[in-house]
Amino acid sequence: MNTPVIDYYQSKLSHSRSGISRYEILINKFSILRLIVISVGILLFYQSLKLEAFWLPVLVFFAVIIIFSFLVRKQNFFEKKRNYFKDLSAVYLNEIESIEKRTNIYSDGSGWEDDLHPYTSDLDIFGKGSLFELINRCATVLGNAKLAEWLQKRAVSSVLRERQTAVEELASKQNWKHTFQALLFFSKQSKEDHVRQLFQYLKTVQVSASGIIRFYVKWAPWTFALFAGIAWFFPIFIILIIVMGIANLLLMQAYNSSVMKTDSLIGKMSKILGHFSEALSAIGTEMWKSSLCDQLASELTSDEQSKLPQQIKRLSVLIKQLSLGLSNLGPVLNFIMPWNVIQFFAIEDWKNANKANIEDAFAVIASFEALISLSNLRNNYPDWVIPEIIDTENYTLTAKSIGHPLISSESRVTNDYSLNNELKIDIITGSNMAGKSTFLRTLGINTVLALSGAPVCAEKMEVSPMLIFSYMRIRDSLNENTSTFKAELDRLQSLLETLQTEDKVFFLIDEMLRGTNSVDKYLGSKAIIEKLISQNAVGIIATHDLQIADLEEKFPQYIRNFYFDIEIEGTEMKFDYKLKEGECKTFNASLLLKRLGIEV
Repeated sequence: MNTPVIDYYQSKLSHSRSGISRYEILINKFSILRLIVISVGILLFYQSLKLEAFWLPVLVFFAVIIIFSFLVRKQNFFEKKRNYFKDLSAVYLNEIESIEKRTNIYSDGSGWEDDLHPYTSDLDIFGKGSLFELINRCATVLGNAKLAEWLQKRAVSSVLRERQTAVEELASKQNWKHTFQALLFFSKQSKEDHVRQLFQYLKTVQVSASGIIRFYVKWAPWTFALFAGIAWFFPIFIILIIVMGIANLLLMQAYNSSVMKTDSLIGKMSKILGHFSEALSAIGTEMWKSSLCDQLASELTSDEQSKLPQQIKRLSVLIKQLSLGLSNLGPVLNFIMPWNVIQFFAIEDWKNANKANIEDAFAVIASFEALISLSNLRNNYPDWVIPEIIDTENYTLTAKSIGHPLISSESRVTNDYSLNNELKIDIITGSNMAGKSTFLRTLGINTVLALSGAPVCAEKMEVSPMLIFSYMRIRDSLNENTSTFKAELDRLQSLLETLQTEDKVFFLIDEMLRGTNSVDKYLGSKAIIEKLISQNAVGIIATHDLQIADLEEKFPQYIRNFYFDIEIEGTEMKFDYKLKEGECKTFNASLLLKRLGIEV
């Protein structure tokens, strides 16, 4: 248990909860002040009506409106701060529970589970209790997709080194990244993909308007104000106000279908875009040292004068103003001026000016979310290391004290492994439950972490970019009319095809051809291994079949033997789960059957 890390999060959690309490008190105070202002305002207005000064009631009315509006704005600010601290508390609490209970409030990536992928199913990359569930800190749909992509595909060495440097920098900026997570926390709670809706709106056809209508819309508010001023002194001009008001309503009706379509796509996004704008501003205003973070931050500037965070904030304001025109105040606003049309044209102009850059802005957010997810491993598990990416002619995968990241540190057993710029096939024999499968998954899942740019669960690791291909959980399927043996053949065919189409494939095979008899299993396994050697394939094969270990005599330069042993004391079995060189000599199947009352 990482006590210092948990203590840090507990301290931050306590501070954020204090912030919630502080702003709750201020919100209650300002609620009472608003009530007092309204009550006193009504009393003063009533008293002012008794006086002969006609201007006094007007003064009281506007004074009450101004004070009340000020209190509303302040209370809204306090509510925003309280909600921020609530989200920040949820972020810190999640980190504590992630370390203590291995739970996570973010997505577990179940949507990316794929039995046909080269390794994600066998290595528990996605789904309940998966690697994705352990590391994911992405609130947005795009962020989740970006992290999933990094775990599904190996990156080239240069990209990996850039990610590693960015991960190290973000790990050193814990306050910043937790603030960033809190700003985006709303997206995790939302059931709608608002970003997708925004992208859909950006692809809609631009609505054209004649120059005359544009001119009228631009000057209508000022013209109406002029007519109102004239009518104050010459009441006969009220007729101009009525005529103009009717014209405004007719214009609003003419564009009503376009306005309603825009509202249906982005009408609920005002507050949401405000959050995204703050997240983008947080990226843009931070000083970055790593090349990747600096490059991503620089992409937020669309040109020398206009920055995307401010443009997204402007869209948020425009949507809010359009919503006001569609509220109960709409008829009044649209009578005074073509309010809805004004806001609609402004939103259309915004779309035309920013549609080329807006997707880039959200891609930047997604990349930062994915990097933050990887960097969290560095903070929560400080004994994990950043692996060294090695470019070698052959295969390199060496590790010291490597353990499975999904097993708690109290239960985890670590091992060493070395494949240093070599072409080898390692055969691992051993008893049931001795640790063969877990070791294969340990190497596989840590290699996936390493080739995504993340820290790994080891004291030291060196790895060259390679594609992991696993053959472990082979299942039959009644729906597809597929037997276990047929499923195994399909997986083997997929491996052989992958070896032909991809470079540097590292396979992990756990007990091949288990769906057939022992004779065919041995002969088939032997033939497959010889086929793999002929293709210069590299990987590890775990098996119970000791005859397979004899292949080292035939291919001494290519095959190495390792084993996991057990110690039997009477009827008790002791497992040390340690990898050793050579062939296994001790087996436990008969003892396990004897425990069931079956004598062998």
